[in-house]
Amino acid sequence: MEFTLLWAALTGVAGLYGALWLMGRRDTSLCVRDLWDAAITAAVVGLAVGRIVAMVRGGVNPLTNPGDILLVRAGVDTVGATLAALAALAWVLRADLAEQLDGLAPAALAGIAGWHGGCLFRDACLGTPSDLPWAWAQSGSDITRHPVELYAALAFLLAATGLFRLRLRYPPPGVVAGLGLAVAGVVRLATEPLRPSLLDGPTAWYAAAAVLGGATAAWSWQRSRAGQRRPDGPLQ
Repeated sequence: MEFTLLWAALTGVAGLYGALWLMGRRDTSLCVRDLWDAAITAAVVGLAVGRIVAMVRGGVNPLTNPGDILLVRAGVDTVGATLAALAALAWVLRADLAEQLDGLAPAALAGIAGWHGGCLFRDACLGTPSDLPWAWAQSGSDITRHPVELYAALAFLLAATGLFRLRLRYPPPGVVAGLGLAVAGVVRLATEPLRPSLLDGPTAWYAAAAVLGGATAAWSWQRSRAGQRRPDGPLQ
């Protein structure tokens, strides 16, 4: 793994851990260690599966070339990695899935914010050309560009803060996690047009995340309200 990518990954991990630590200090009902262990397990599984998927799609047999799995800089399939990470997370937290995901969602968004902010280490912050005052040019170029990765980092950080404040009000289980998934999809959809590879990213998956997350949050909220309105059964 190249060192710039490693530093960006560490920034994401630091964002995740820092958010969990701060959340634990405000909300003692959170089991920070369990959430941290679950998040790291999911990240490792997702990274491994995403790398294997990228190898297969590139025509490399992972069974005959197991050492290539460690060459993360050679490519990781983001869709495969995300789906595998979510599946691993669901398995690890299966005993109390909705509540645990609600606790982890704000910290996960903070971790993603850290990853995007890690573009400063990778020299990969810039997107499409812009004349805005805060746009800047890459070394050796006179064209100023949007710092699109920093836009995404700020949006994810604000969303993480908002979701944690919402969780402190103890909404129905699943609402915070659903909104977290929806926000992740919306932020990526909003910033995608500012990236150099316009619409080359998995925009359909971003849209699916936004729709699925929003539907999950709405369903969880409505289910809770319906349960509160349900009259008591007849006395025995």
